[in-house]
Amino acid sequence: MIPIGSHPAWHPVLETLAYASAFAVYRAMRARQGDVIAEAQRWTVLAAAAVGALAGSRLLGIAEQWPTVVEAWRSGQLLRLLIAPGGKTIVGGLLGGWAAVEMAKKLTRIRRRTGDLFAVPLCVGIAVGRVGCFAAGLADDTYGKPTHLPWAVNLGDGIGRHPVQIYEILFLILLAIFLSRPRDWPEGARFRIFLAGYLAWRIAIDFLKPQPLLTGMNLIQWACVAGIASLALGWARTPKGIHEQVAV
Repeated sequence: MIPIGSHPAWHPVLETLAYASAFAVYRAMRARQGDVIAEAQRWTVLAAAAVGALAGSRLLGIAEQWPTVVEAWRSGQLLRLLIAPGGKTIVGGLLGGWAAVEMAKKLTRIRRRTGDLFAVPLCVGIAVGRVGCFAAGLADDTYGKPTHLPWAVNLGDGIGRHPVQIYEILFLILLAIFLSRPRDWPEGARFRIFLAGYLAWRIAIDFLKPQPLLTGMNLIQWACVAGIASLALGWARTPKGIHEQVAV
């Protein structure tokens, strides 16, 4: 049992460090590998990703708290809940950012796949952010279910829990190593492998979190299922032999 306590003040510090470290890795990879689109187009993609990620993370984060939302609606406190800080989720940010980028690409007629440069930086950023989630303890609402395993952690309430944030950090390290190795992959495959891998991971790991369930899984897990289905459908609809040329 590791009594780490609860330190929510570290969360915004490490969240900021997560953004900074991810962007630093992105810039280093872009400088080393080059880019498939022009500078102006890349900034369009980055702006769309940022706006979509912010909206998606907030919307799914609020929806995830649906019992609280229902109670707030009944008590007339819904607006206060919507504008309160917190209530964001990585899965919503990834799906929202991905959807916004695809819409921006269609509007600006960008035909190349643009996500490969984001894959490893996202692994790094999410891993750093999860350190903040772990340090925040029970205040972050990302803690695991009780367990009697030898590596259970005590987050301040005297209960041994799965260190699900540490599990995710280790998974992301392995995923980043896999994605960073030189491979002759079609354009766009690296990002889609990252996204499919992370969504599949969240479906599995969220069974170790005490979240409200909807027919056997929580809302984030169902969002992951929808994301994986969308990836599979997009890949299947791309004509064979030109996956590296045409954006879904």
